[in-house]
Amino acid sequence: MTFHPQALDRAVEDTLAGRPPSLEQAAAWLEPAGLDELALLMAAASRVRQAVHGSEVELCAIVNARSGRCSEDCAFCAQSKHHRAQARVYPLLPVEEMVARGKAAARDGARRFSLVTSGRACPSGRELDRICRTGERLRREAGVLPCASLGLLSPQQARRLAAAGFVRYHHNLEAGPSFFPRICTTHSFQARLETVAAAREAGLEVCVGGIVGMGETPEQRAELALAIAALAPESLPLNFLNPIPGTRLEHLSPLSPLQALAAVAVFRLCVPRASLRTCGGRQQVLGRLAPLMYLAGASATMTGDYLTTSGREPQQDTADIQALGLRLLRT
Repeated sequence: MTFHPQALDRAVEDTLAGRPPSLEQAAAWLEPAGLDELALLMAAASRVRQAVHGSEVELCAIVNARSGRCSEDCAFCAQSKHHRAQARVYPLLPVEEMVARGKAAARDGARRFSLVTSGRACPSGRELDRICRTGERLRREAGVLPCASLGLLSPQQARRLAAAGFVRYHHNLEAGPSFFPRICTTHSFQARLETVAAAREAGLEVCVGGIVGMGETPEQRAELALAIAALAPESLPLNFLNPIPGTRLEHLSPLSPLQALAAVAVFRLCVPRASLRTCGGRQQVLGRLAPLMYLAGASATMTGDYLTTSGREPQQDTADIQALGLRLLRT
């Protein structure tokens, strides 16, 4: 009865009323037995997306503003110095280059543009000065909403970013609390929660998601969804593990497209108000089925390249959005 239409109808009513599914229910939905059950699940999630977000889809883009030699040991990450991956290494980019990348993203349809830096924590000193100047210029010149993803964040740093014009801070939980110690040992799950809180207290919106397909059980995947729901983020970036040679997770097989679509639907049912955006790994995992992510509840996506892997051309994303009768959300 888990996938019975009447049960899913009740789930839609509950989630729209602010009552997320239970851990057990969400975990069961993550494992549909076949296309019939997946179709019912996607239809329910699509109803939630339409009720809350309508027909609008938001594109965002990022720049890998400082790459490589990260001190943290996150099992999936090509930029960790603990791994053998061949990620590029370079210092913080010049302001002009970051602003130029933001302008190019805006021309390609992105409404948001994020500066992302490798490393444990937010840059300080002159590097933070440079990031703040970039945020001010992006807000003034590029026609995009500037966001940042700079690692662990102090309250003082959060206030500086907000004053510089950044509107949103991205900091993933990566995995649920019970699985997180298997993914990272150099900082705690609690440290991530504290960074999200610091950003929120400074007046920044928060973008909080994670990665699915890292070897977690369905229950642990559901745990991540509900941990994110408890934070009520404005944005939820959902990543799919793309196993990178040289990382600790290189031996894993990616999720199947059907598992990935079920994850999109379940995260939508758990976190109805957030702008659910598919991010890293979507091209590699979903392939030609990528447009179905909108029918599974996604209301946004990251376009262009990711940190160390290639993504999808923005023109392809906008064509998919138009073909489905959806509308691109602009600034």
